[in-house]
Amino acid sequence: MGAVCNKVVLATHNQGKIREFKAALSELGLEAVSIGELCQVNEPEETGKTFMENALLKARYYMEFCRLPCLADDSGLAVEPLHGAPGVYSARYAGENATDEENNEKLLRELADVPFEKSKAKYICALALVYPDGRYMTAKGACEGLIQKEANGEGGFGYDPYFYVPELGTTMADISLEEKNKRSHRALALRLLVDKLRAEDATHE
Repeated sequence: MGAVCNKVVLATHNQGKIREFKAALSELGLEAVSIGELCQVNEPEETGKTFMENALLKARYYMEFCRLPCLADDSGLAVEPLHGAPGVYSARYAGENATDEENNEKLLRELADVPFEKSKAKYICALALVYPDGRYMTAKGACEGLIQKEANGEGGFGYDPYFYVPELGTTMADISLEEKNKRSHRALALRLLVDKLRAEDATHE
């Protein structure tokens, strides 16, 4: 890819994601810039039924505006006893403009009768990198855990204070940012995408 274009547009305004994406792509000599640095455009409606459908939708939408390779992600929480909910509605589980607290309150209500050991859940991240010539590359990462009934930890956001990771013995909100960036669903998906890009570059050498 590097031989074709050294710039990748990030389809996000989230500063945490931007830092993470820029650091990973810089390993490949790629310059990552957020869509906000290039132009002001309304966000697309996320109509996909899966995380990957939404990631591809967003990447293609922004790529059309900037005509550069565009990287988008879609992620959220899938809870086994709730048949995969909140899923693609994770950010708006309790309503369109719901806060993290409101989403968590609804999640706990839905799981009120589910024992802790049966509250299996996954954080899932889908990444899509779309090129102006129509090619695209995808990657997916997941982090498994359980949903506990009491919040724990001051870090993180979203469902992190309730997302218990057995191998760590605590929640995603109770670990360092460095540790989270090694284990998170987004970090795992990003690592896989970078490996795919590196392999693609190697075939063109």
